Amino acid sequence: GAGGWSPLVSNRYQWLQIDLGERAEITAVATQGGYGSSDWVTSYLLMFSDSGRNWKQYRQEESIWAFSGNTNADSVVHYKLQHSIKARFLRFVPLDWNPNGRIGMRIEVYGCMYRSEVVGFDGKSCLIYTFNQKLMSGLKDVISLKFKTMQSDGILLHREGQNGDHITLELFKGKLSLLINLGDDKTHSSNAQINVTLGSLLDDQHWHSVLIEHFNNQVNFTVDKHTHHFHAKGEFNYLDLDYELSFGGIPVPGKSGALTRRNFHGCFENIYYNGVNIIDLARK
Repeated sequence: GAGGWSPLVSNRYQWLQIDLGERAEITAVATQGGYGSSDWVTSYLLMFSDSGRNWKQYRQEESIWAFSGNTNADSVVHYKLQHSIKARFLRFVPLDWNPNGRIGMRIEVYGCMYRSEVVGFDGKSCLIYTFNQKLMSGLKDVISLKFKTMQSDGILLHREGQNGDHITLELFKGKLSLLINLGDDKTHSSNAQINVTLGSLLDDQHWHSVLIEHFNNQVNFTVDKHTHHFHAKGEFNYLDLDYELSFGGIPVPGKSGALTRRNFHGCFENIYYNGVNIIDLARK
């Protein structure tokens, strides 16, 4: 009714679902109880989804977050999210409510429409970016992207030099592996090889973010909110590599560097290389 949302039955199997029409970046939420009633929710969960079928729970401090709700019907409880949510669908799931009333909610969602560039890969394709070496900086390289997939294996990124040096970012059994090989393949020098693995269950059809930052020999590898810092041994300089990045696979069969050699099957969003929007360039 006009007083807000109140389900016929008050139990923990109820939820209020919102379709924002398109993906949005949600930065805050606010709740009230039912207007002029004894119905209010004292704690609730927040879930979100791109499709309305595959749901994820809002987490904070590494655990599912229960929001503190209302203590009366009319006061507004505003909560700024510690990290924003990017989704089309939201669900408010009541956990507890006024023992002398029922579930009752009025809600407000704050944020803005989320603009993004998305490209899909079918497991047989890849996106190649060739850049001008005159614009190259040997001191700093930053690559960022988001991906989602239901496949546990696939190559996200590959770059190779003339002498067998290569950098490969690969999804392997639901985990992301960053493989850096800076030595000649003939020497089999273990000192020149680095393999860092982050994340797990990344094949859950939710968006995951990746950031690779290279400053001289220092490398920062971030998956979602977890970062691994390390120093690359040997002469780690992107100038020794081709001026070409491939996303989603290795374009030439037989090239080295892959753990599984399987092309990526899923979606990439907002691929940036040193501030350049790769997907936007591909569309143009």
